[in-house]
Amino acid sequence: MSLLPEHLKYAKTHEWALLEGSAVKVGITDFAQEQLGDVVFLELPALGRKVKQGEECATIESVKSASGLNSPVSGEIVAVNSEAAASPEKINEDPYGCWLFQVKADDIAELDNLLDAAAYRTESEG
Repeated sequence: MSLLPEHLKYAKTHEWALLEGSAVKVGITDFAQEQLGDVVFLELPALGRKVKQGEECATIESVKSASGLNSPVSGEIVAVNSEAAASPEKINEDPYGCWLFQVKADDIAELDNLLDAAAYRTESEG
């Protein structure tokens, strides 16, 4: 696995999470974008949508397949990255620099249910 920032939390479903204040930025991991191939389309969640931890709330499509994206925490969608939706290839260029949506977390402690970099590496290399 090439890139795996230590400061992020990871879901087993290959999303990364970064807490900034009470909002959690969400993107996909380098492993996920490598598996998908060239990303060509994103369907991001609606602003104001309530999501539960682990709930599918967005879709990412590549030349190979389409996959659902899950929210790593419960809460309300407070931002979406319209730049990423307009230019989805940015995900392939920099998966950790290209966040997709932000969730205002109902309970920050849910981040403790996610994996650290070492555990995610072990899980992904399975």
